[in-house]
Amino acid sequence: MAAKTQQPIIVIKKKGGHGGHHGGAWKVAYADFVTAMMSLFIVLWLMGSSDKVKKAVAGYFNDPKGTGSLLGTTLTGTGVEVISKSDENLKQLKEKLEAEIKAKKELEKLSKQIEITITPEGLRIELLEGKDGTFFESGSARLSDSGQELLVLLAGELKTLPNALLIEGHTDATPYSTDNTYSNWELSADRANSARRLLQQSGVRQDQVTQVRGYADQFLRVKTNPFDPSNRRISLLVKNDVGPVPNLNGAKVVSGSNPAPPAPAPPAGAPEKAAPSVPGEVKAAVPQPAKPSAATPATKPGLMDKLKGMMPGTKK
Repeated sequence: MAAKTQQPIIVIKKKGGHGGHHGGAWKVAYADFVTAMMSLFIVLWLMGSSDKVKKAVAGYFNDPKGTGSLLGTTLTGTGVEVISKSDENLKQLKEKLEAEIKAKKELEKLSKQIEITITPEGLRIELLEGKDGTFFESGSARLSDSGQELLVLLAGELKTLPNALLIEGHTDATPYSTDNTYSNWELSADRANSARRLLQQSGVRQDQVTQVRGYADQFLRVKTNPFDPSNRRISLLVKNDVGPVPNLNGAKVVSGSNPAPPAPAPPAGAPEKAAPSVPGEVKAAVPQPAKPSAATPATKPGLMDKLKGMMPGTKK
């Protein structure tokens, strides 16, 4: 029997045309082109936007959690629009305060302990304490003569501004005392309140100071040395917005006072109390309920009375 001849195996290989649509490289190039065009349109939009929009965008990228809200709260449809004070006005106020401080000989010696800087929040004026106390008596919330003179000078300028004021008190990390009833928290808040009282006595409006804060040693100025005397300071912040302060009191106010709660109703059967008499007042006669007379007919018996009367042993 003749052996079967084996057929040769033929393998056909097909080559993809044009590298499989260029290997998809065109997609990468197209994506780069679209990204470049989008960046170009964003830059063109920013160039034509207002100064408030530019400040808001710049503030967001500088500090995403802080100054990115310079446009206020009207973007959500609620809240109060914030009007930013121009940097030029803040610079003029800074230069004027520095010139007045230098003009006073008593305060010129303390110019190194008075720092006035422009921040995204507004104009910050910091009164830095010295080793033995400068603006406050050591370990006390009582203002020294220099502190009183400086705050009176500041009040003369700040009272003319429409801007709101924020006052902060800070201490160093040195414990105030071994007594737990008074600590750096109380000291920082008391010093800020002492500054507020003197500012308002010197002409600052009552509603101009919107916040008074005491931070103790939570926000050190010299973080590398928590015991540095300059960590003990008072900060006055002139807010860069002049919008109205929101009313946080939810109670309805009429003529400057809360409405009096309604008097509780007297219990049933209780005698009525006579209203207090006023000199010169003529009282009107109040009708009293009539007492039942003997001629008043008795009430008709009810169903239960009739049933009781039909039972044996009862008198009709």
